Amino acid sequence: MSFSFPSVSSHPLATYGWDEEWEAEFAPYAEQGLLPGRVVRVDRGQCDVVTPGGTVRADTEFVVPRDPMKVVCTGDWVAVDPEGSDPLYVRTLLPRRTAFVRSTSSKRSEGQVLATNIDHVVICVSLAVELDLGRIERFLALAMSSSSGEALLHNAADSWESGAQPVVVLTKADLVPDAVTVGHLVADVEGTAPGVQVLPVSAATGDGIDVLGAVLADGTSVLLGQSGAGKSTLANALLGEDVMAVQATRDVDGKGRHTTTTRNLLALPGGGVLIDTPGLRGVGLWDAETGVGQVFAEIEELAADCRFDDCAHTAEPGCAVLAAVESGALPERRLDSYRKLLRENQRIVAKTDARMRAELRREWKRRGAEGRAAMEAKRGRHM
Repeated sequence: MSFSFPSVSSHPLATYGWDEEWEAEFAPYAEQGLLPGRVVRVDRGQCDVVTPGGTVRADTEFVVPRDPMKVVCTGDWVAVDPEGSDPLYVRTLLPRRTAFVRSTSSKRSEGQVLATNIDHVVICVSLAVELDLGRIERFLALAMSSSSGEALLHNAADSWESGAQPVVVLTKADLVPDAVTVGHLVADVEGTAPGVQVLPVSAATGDGIDVLGAVLADGTSVLLGQSGAGKSTLANALLGEDVMAVQATRDVDGKGRHTTTTRNLLALPGGGVLIDTPGLRGVGLWDAETGVGQVFAEIEELAADCRFDDCAHTAEPGCAVLAAVESGALPERRLDSYRKLLRENQRIVAKTDARMRAELRREWKRRGAEGRAAMEAKRGRHM
């Protein structure tokens, strides 16, 4: 069965983000009699795909790649067999515009694609517990490095400018004693997220939900955050109904269990689509040097004035970054977080990049030699 529509805007998949570019990408598969669809859920080798004729269950056997970064994922646009096929298969993935990727806990340094073809990365942070600014910076580094384009999937494209836009949502704002305190918390987060929109919301009272809904009305958004951050409750508030299951968080630490166990794509009543994800206990960086640089843009700008091009901002003379810390212009916590995320990202990249491994070895040897020279000079002064 084939479908014909006078315009892209009247296409049944327009609600899910179908546009002229996707139509052009799909044209060769339309000639083969295949149907376009968007993956709304993946589960054990099968997926739910919304097509012009409705949602179907399809097998992913024909698109099982060797590269784990290219497995079928929630948010993908695909070509599937026409209705009546038995069994029904996903035949191919359309090239991804963006992909949100994190490092897995595997010692083999593998990337895990959490969502694809996204326009907004919504980082959910609960105000029911003390703010962890370092964790917010980590999420932002990942969000700003979500790759733009299939060819750049492993290269962390400059996605804040050309792909997914980060938004920090401070949930459970109703649990904060007063509006002044909320304002201070927003300011603290804005200090760690230069140029990023920070929105306090309360699903319980509805405060801020309409503003967030307006931000997300255009495009595809993914909710990210720790268990207990209130993602499923927020999703229900945005959807206007209890679609996602919700569990109470522990009073002792504000943490919750994984209420959401799969990634689900849902159409929002005010426009746009939303991908809810399970809570992330670990947030491993994946090729996120670009993202780290954007999150800590003020440090990168200061570094341009350092005396040495390869300044590590530790003890070098003429270091503009250290001078800013000493003057109080740059919080030391920011510099420590910057160093930590850069080191972690270097280790991840080095596991798969021989050139990077060699550079790290040279750097370790250089610093080791400098340390030994400093110790010898110190001993010489005391002799």
